[in-house]
Amino acid sequence: MTGTMQQAASETRASRVRASLLPVAGRLLAAAASGVLLYLSHPPRELWWLAPLAFAGLGLVLHGRRARAGFGLGLVFGLAFTLPHLVWINDFLGQQLGLAPWLALSIEVALFAGLAGAAMTVVAPLRGGPMWMAALWLALETLRGAVPLNGFPWGRVAYSQPEGVFTSLAALGGIPLVSFAVVLTGFGLAQLLLAVADHACGRALAATALAVVVPIAAGGIMWPFVGTAPTAGTVTVAAVQGNAPNVGLDLLGMRDVLRGNHLAESERLRNAIDAGERPRPDLVVWPETATAVVGDDPGLDAMVDGFGVPALIGALYGRDDGRAENAVVSWDPETGQDDRYAKQELVPFAEYVPLRTIAGWFTPFLDNTVDMRWGEESAVLDAGEVRAGLAICYEVAYDYVLRDAVRSGAELLVVPTNNAWYGPGEMTYQQLSMSRLRAVEHGRAAVVAATSGVSAIVAPDGSVRQRTGLYTAESLVADVPLRDTTTIATVIGAWPEWIIIGAGLAALLGRIGWRLRGRGSSREPSVRPESGRSA
Repeated sequence: MTGTMQQAASETRASRVRASLLPVAGRLLAAAASGVLLYLSHPPRELWWLAPLAFAGLGLVLHGRRARAGFGLGLVFGLAFTLPHLVWINDFLGQQLGLAPWLALSIEVALFAGLAGAAMTVVAPLRGGPMWMAALWLALETLRGAVPLNGFPWGRVAYSQPEGVFTSLAALGGIPLVSFAVVLTGFGLAQLLLAVADHACGRALAATALAVVVPIAAGGIMWPFVGTAPTAGTVTVAAVQGNAPNVGLDLLGMRDVLRGNHLAESERLRNAIDAGERPRPDLVVWPETATAVVGDDPGLDAMVDGFGVPALIGALYGRDDGRAENAVVSWDPETGQDDRYAKQELVPFAEYVPLRTIAGWFTPFLDNTVDMRWGEESAVLDAGEVRAGLAICYEVAYDYVLRDAVRSGAELLVVPTNNAWYGPGEMTYQQLSMSRLRAVEHGRAAVVAATSGVSAIVAPDGSVRQRTGLYTAESLVADVPLRDTTTIATVIGAWPEWIIIGAGLAALLGRIGWRLRGRGSSREPSVRPESGRSA
């Protein structure tokens, strides 16, 4: 009899454990599904509206959870997004180093989503919870773009919005405001659904709906203020895409191939121009590190002289002191090499190696590598009559590079990039979306020149006027507007970001302080008044 009772009790406990695990499993699956929605919202797909739905899903699974559960759910959400979003890293490093770089970077990025999940559960019960939650997401997104090793600002929520209702907000508050608006809309939608399920009154529903309506309405209202007309004339620009073999890291030993391909494509373009088949450009742009430049270069002198117009040449530039720079060189058809801009945001473990001794334990490719020199000057170059603002490849993900360039007088944005390392996957489309948003943010046309594609001509409203295919030799020639007006985002810079983050952190610290104060009060012993004395 006793054994039967014990067995029954054991079965009861097991059923309770299974019952308690079902909601946990459901939340984890919902968090993962929401992360996949965020991934699907990014280019090359044009599904920008999935991003707020992804955060609506995350908001629902975080509802009523504590910080520890919030961390786990945020981590799952982050991994479901980053693992497919960054899989292109395997085309670059996978053959030599396996899956470790992809997994390590994906986990690192996802950890910030986990921290955001934990923090957001703390502020969710506050009045205006969606706003504080979105502010904390932005705080962790900003932190991820700064640490470690200058951060990794790839995969920001705003980069899923190169088109759609939220895009125009880039001209008002930059990339951070776009991220904030998308996340706020999603969390607002989650709270609205919860309020409907709880049969909230009409006034409460209306107040909750503001978190959904206001960001969408603000995006719609801003669109008429996104200027596209030339204010400083127009210029005809040619972007040369010479193509490169799809060989990942082995491209390191094929710089002569890159140079030869771009010289050959430039020659084809010049012949087409001379034959009247293509317009004659005022400026020629080559992609990032399309050639090495060490001292005088008669070959490039002849190429630029053949066009008879200035060129911006992406080059691995050899300095007199033996150091190398990832640079863009302004080349004049009469005087040759002129000024140059050196990349300010180098890619860790690619263009420089931090913790070189420790890194050597994991990779055999360090013995013959030397760290590139960091650029220190503002990203602007004069090429003939054009003042160009430059962001070399990875730099386009950082807010300050092109902001400083436009503040220094840039009338046109130029983004030279070498995406041949990363195969035919989604990386180049993800990067193009950044250039499109930068065009809106600063009210400038953008010329994207990529070694193997996708090269593009982008209008100041972020629309793509021309683009090339992947792994083809092509050139684009187009008239683009030059603009010297400034957007609100360019003028006020990072202030909206810091105000939003500050508000979110104030809400978080205030909530934590209130909790600690409540716990301290609950532990205080009750004191009875002594007999005969007033209480």
